Amino acid sequence: MELDPRRLRVLRAVALRGGMADAAQLLHLTPSAVSQQLAQLEREVGQPLIDRSRRKAALTPAGQVLAARAERIEHELAEARRELTELSGRLTGPVTIAAFSSAVCHLLVPALLELAKTHPDLEPRVVELEGPHALSELRTGALDLVVSEYDIDGQVPTASLYGLASDPVADDEYCIVTPTGWSPQPRSIRDLTARPWVAGPPETACGRALDRIAAEYGFTARRAHTCLEFPTVLALVAAGLGAAIVPMLALAGAPPDAVALPSVPVAGHRRITGVRRELPSGPEPLTNAVVTALQGVAVGLGLMPVTTPHNRPAASGKSRRTRRVGDRE
Repeated sequence: MELDPRRLRVLRAVALRGGMADAAQLLHLTPSAVSQQLAQLEREVGQPLIDRSRRKAALTPAGQVLAARAERIEHELAEARRELTELSGRLTGPVTIAAFSSAVCHLLVPALLELAKTHPDLEPRVVELEGPHALSELRTGALDLVVSEYDIDGQVPTASLYGLASDPVADDEYCIVTPTGWSPQPRSIRDLTARPWVAGPPETACGRALDRIAAEYGFTARRAHTCLEFPTVLALVAAGLGAAIVPMLALAGAPPDAVALPSVPVAGHRRITGVRRELPSGPEPLTNAVVTALQGVAVGLGLMPVTTPHNRPAASGKSRRTRRVGDRE
């Protein structure tokens, strides 16, 4: 019996994606080509590998055995690529990175510009994607790295990272921003308990941060508006329609004097991480290079190093205007 590793990769894709059409999308093949490859593999092993009696294709016991072996082969190939890279000292080939909008604009783009100078043979591909869908795509191999976020003062989503590894990039301090036209300007979070909020969706880091702060101070936040992207959030705040919790990174592109930063207690921070598939010997060189470049950009922007305690004392004095990332107090 002679097995073609390329056909094993097709079987692995079906196992990961749970169907031939999705496997075809992952492999950049047509569903017909996937079906033909699987049929040939079944002829080679002399056993059915796909249970076609079901509405959705499922692996037979023999298919599961071969898919598990294919997964080990993929790990071995990853180790071979690592060793070759270490021998040559050159980073070459494609790497697909997913990230949320503000990370793309302020972290990933500068990092890729730097990598283009230091590793010109690297072939980055950027996908604007976040949340559970991005992690699912990472597991199945459609992505190599996901730039993710979570509210560090809330619950760390360890369950969602099963089978994955997370490398810290930076800690991004939250700010509570309010319209410049509000009078009097809020001096504490209690001054905002009856005010409207421009909130992030509940599953986002900022959405969870607002829930946490409301619970700590014993009020129900009036979510007058719900927005995902920070430029939209800041536009609504600047228009006088509510207060908002945003990370410092989001203020990097904000117009001067667009919003006020009241002297309210620090609201904590989110952690930005690079999530990758977990391998026995650590990150692949390509993803490691991207994470290292992201960390360098974060330092240049003045974001908090991950080792820095996040419970900073609240600033004193009057309300201050918009502060750009990296600006000195």
